[in-house]
Amino acid sequence: MSTGLSAMSFYTPHRYIELAELAEHHGIDPAKFSKGIGQEKIALPGHDEDIVTMAAEAAKPIIDRYGTDGIDTLLFATETGVDQSKSAGIYLHGLLGLPANMRNVELKQACYSATVALQMACAHVARKPDRKVLVIASDVARYDLDSSGEATQGAGAVAMLVTANPTLLEIGTVSGLFTEDIMDFWRPNHRRTPLVDGKYSALRYLNALVEAWRDYQANGGKSYDQFSRFCYHLPFSRMGEKAHRHLAKEVKTSVDMDQALPGMIYNRQIGNSYTASVYLAILSALDNSDEDLTGQSFGLFSYGSGANGEFFDATVQEGYRDHLFDARHREILAERSPVSYEDYIKLWQARSGADGENTVMPDEAAGRYRLASIDDHKRIYTDRNA
Repeated sequence: MSTGLSAMSFYTPHRYIELAELAEHHGIDPAKFSKGIGQEKIALPGHDEDIVTMAAEAAKPIIDRYGTDGIDTLLFATETGVDQSKSAGIYLHGLLGLPANMRNVELKQACYSATVALQMACAHVARKPDRKVLVIASDVARYDLDSSGEATQGAGAVAMLVTANPTLLEIGTVSGLFTEDIMDFWRPNHRRTPLVDGKYSALRYLNALVEAWRDYQANGGKSYDQFSRFCYHLPFSRMGEKAHRHLAKEVKTSVDMDQALPGMIYNRQIGNSYTASVYLAILSALDNSDEDLTGQSFGLFSYGSGANGEFFDATVQEGYRDHLFDARHREILAERSPVSYEDYIKLWQARSGADGENTVMPDEAAGRYRLASIDDHKRIYTDRNA
């Protein structure tokens, strides 16, 4: 019996700013963004959108297609949680009408926690093959205005249905792991935006990749030449290119960037989505390939600052195309609208309710779910179709 993913779906907000617009405001060459970091757009959530609403939009198509029978666990991975105590998954549970008899918890370790959630989910369904787990990765990447990280912002969510005998991707049982205590990126409780040492973080990312790869090999993992695709955590797309070159150098082979580029297509249009990043890359590689990928193996690297790294693998299952939401994903991206720099600033400065003041949110979300208000410190979510 194998375990893995029988469905994956993503969502990103309906507005974005072109990085060319950001470059014009800063008076710099747009190529610094389009070529320098490999990014084109930054997804921008509205005042009434957050990790919960994006998660609901990502998960609803899976629930509609496959139902809720057998789901007994929801694991919500995020580093931009909306409450210091209550899991974002509890809000999601109510919006989606999930079964009452289930466990529900939020996981945090920078951009890495969705991988922990996936591995925990696979272990659970291996023990109980009749059960299913809904794994959510949802984040808003926000950096200080005029900072070095501003161009690497973004927002998005990926929902995954983990089952026994999966119909989309079988997750391999071998992982390569690496942990070290460093300060490359962190966000203290009193700050809305993180602190980051960008150059140091990139170096530690590459080090974690090599160390995780070596551990993966030591544990009996597949050889480099057994993979047709590689998907990396993508704080920005150029980081994935650097990672692929670095790994090829480690195994002493020539680099084939075509193995990694398909996983970067969505990231260029959305920006950094933290915990969802490597899973968005998987979807990007699956959705945007004309080739039949059945039986092919993907090499996957997940990284979370602070720091954790994990290298693992997935194998594409026969009939996988029947379980994609690629048409919906293309529609989501095609129907988005650009905003001016002035409107971008207004969205960036959206009130978070952190001061405890009651706030009625303007109705801006294009999707079904929205954060309607913050009332007496309580987040009130609504379903337009309810």
